[in-house]
Amino acid sequence: MDRTGKRLKKIALIGNPNVGKSVLFSRLTGVRVLVSNYPGTTVELLEGYLTVDKELVKVVDLPGTYSLEASAPAEKVTVNMLKEEIDLVVNVIDACNLERNLYLTMELLESGAAMIVALNMFDELRHCGVALDVKKLEQLLGARVIPTSGMTGLGIKDLKEELFQAKSRKSSKHTNEQRWVRIGKIIEEVQQLSHRHHNLLELLEDASVTHFWGMAIAALVIISSFKFIRFIGEGLINYILDPFFNNFYRPVIQRLSVFLGPGGFWHNVLVGKVIDGKIDFQQSLGLLTTAPYVEFVMVLPYILAFYLLLSFLEDSGYLPRLALLLDNVMHKLGLHGFAIIPVLLGFGCNVPGILGTRILESERERFIASTLISIGVPCVALQAMIFGVLGGFGGYFVFLVYAILFCVWLCLGAILNYFLKGYSPELLIEIPPYRVPSLKLMSKKVFFRVRGFIFEALPIVLLSVLVINILQQIKVFEFISIIFGPVLRVLFGLPKEAIWALIIGLLRKDIAAGMLAGLGLNVKQLMISCVVLSMSFPCIATFIIFFKELGIKRLLQGILIMGIVTAVVGTAMNMLLP
Repeated sequence: MDRTGKRLKKIALIGNPNVGKSVLFSRLTGVRVLVSNYPGTTVELLEGYLTVDKELVKVVDLPGTYSLEASAPAEKVTVNMLKEEIDLVVNVIDACNLERNLYLTMELLESGAAMIVALNMFDELRHCGVALDVKKLEQLLGARVIPTSGMTGLGIKDLKEELFQAKSRKSSKHTNEQRWVRIGKIIEEVQQLSHRHHNLLELLEDASVTHFWGMAIAALVIISSFKFIRFIGEGLINYILDPFFNNFYRPVIQRLSVFLGPGGFWHNVLVGKVIDGKIDFQQSLGLLTTAPYVEFVMVLPYILAFYLLLSFLEDSGYLPRLALLLDNVMHKLGLHGFAIIPVLLGFGCNVPGILGTRILESERERFIASTLISIGVPCVALQAMIFGVLGGFGGYFVFLVYAILFCVWLCLGAILNYFLKGYSPELLIEIPPYRVPSLKLMSKKVFFRVRGFIFEALPIVLLSVLVINILQQIKVFEFISIIFGPVLRVLFGLPKEAIWALIIGLLRKDIAAGMLAGLGLNVKQLMISCVVLSMSFPCIATFIIFFKELGIKRLLQGILIMGIVTAVVGTAMNMLLP
C-alpha cells in the first residue's frame, strides 16, 4: 500500500539462476533494497521500488528457477509468488543460452501473465559467436523482447518505458515435448552461430574447472587473496590511519586527559589508563582511545580489503567455479560444493555466513555448515587481529593458525557427517562466464557492506570497552582470574590475565584479540590464543542467528561441540607446539 492506502502495482523478476537478475534488479531499483522472508519459509526475497509515470511500483526479485514445476523450496516460493497479485512478469533470460532459458519463458507465456522478456547479457553475444534477430524472436514469442545488460545499463531505460505496456493473454497448456519442439523451431529462425576461436578469458574459464589446473588456480587465488588483504590492510594502517591517530588524534586526547585528571571515574571511562605517562591506544581501554583505535585502525582496513576482494570474486564469476572444484571435498563433510559460498561469507562475518546456509536443502546440511562456520571460520574482525598480533613475528605463524583451523574444519566436518545421518544432494549449479566486474557496482557493494559493519560493530565495541573498564575498576577481573586462571594455564599454557580476552570474545572478537597484544605473550601463546578465540563462542549476534535459523536444540548441540573441540585443540597445541 502507498501512503493513500492504494495497492501498489507489483513487478516480479523471474529467470533461471545466474542470468543477471540481481544486477538488473539493482539497476531498476537503485541500492535501497528490502530483504524479507517468504511467509512460513527461510527463503529470502529482495524487494525494491521504482517510479513509473510518477507512480510508485514495487519490484520483487524472485529466486532463480528453471521451471514452474518446482521441486526445491526456493523454486516453490517463486511459483507461489506468481499465483499472487503480480501485475507484470519480467522474464530475464541469458542471451547466450537462449535454448535453455526459453523453456521457462514458454511456461510463463502459457500461464497468460502480462509479460516482458529482458534479453539480458546482450552485450556478450559477440563474444559467444552468436547473432540474434531480436525482432523475429519478439514476433515468434508474441511478447515484447528488450535487449538489456545489467552490467553496462544497456536497455534499462527502454525496459522502464515498456513496463505495464504488456497485456495479459489467454492461458494455454502444452506438454513438455511440444515446448521443446517449439523452442527448437524458434532457435533455428532467430539464432545464427559463427565459428570463432576462444580468447584468453575463455581459455581461463575452461582451465579453472579442470581438476589439476583448477586446483592450481584456486591455490593461486587463495594465496593472492591473503597477500592482497594484508597489503591493503597494512598499507592503510601504516601510512594513513596510524599516523592520523598518533599525530593528530593523540594530542587532542592528551589534552582531555590533563583536563579530566588521571585516576578519576570519567577519565578511566573516556580515556582509560595512562601507561608510563602516555596514552596507549591498545591498552588504555577508554571509550575515546582503545574503542575507536581497534575499530578504525586495527580492524576496518582489513575489512575493507576483504569485502573488496569478495566483491571482485563474486562479480567476476569465480565463486561458482570454486564451488564446483570443492564439491568432492565438501561431500566428505556432508555438504555439497555450493556450501563454500556461505563459508566465504563467514570469513566476512559469521552472521551472513549462517544466513547464507539457507541455500542448502536439508536441516542436516544447514546444521553442519553453521557449526563449521561458527567454529572453523574466523570473521574478518578476528582475522584482522590475527594479522595484527602475529604478523610482526612473520607470515609463517599467521599461515600456521589458518592451517590448524582448516584441519579442524575438515576433521570436524567429517565427524559430523559420520554421526549425523542423512544425505547430501548432488551439486546443480550454473557456471557463468568470466566477466570484468563493474567498478561502480563493486564500489557500491563494498560501501554498503562496510557501512553495515561499522554501524553494527561500533556500538558493541563501545559497550565491550565500557564493560571491561567498569569490571576492572570494581576488581571483578581479579576474582574470576583467581578461579579460572589455573585451568587456563594447565590446558592452554596461558596466563590468568588472558581469561578476560576469552570472555570478552563473546561480545567482540577483535576487542578480545586486541587485549592479548598488551599481555606480553610469546608467539606460541599468541597462536594458541588466536586459535582458541576463533573456535570458541562466536559473538552474541551469531548465537542469536544460529538459534533463529536452527532452534534451541541445535544451538545447544553446537555449543557443546564447540566447547569440546576448543578444549581438545587448545590443549593439543599447548602440548605439541615447541
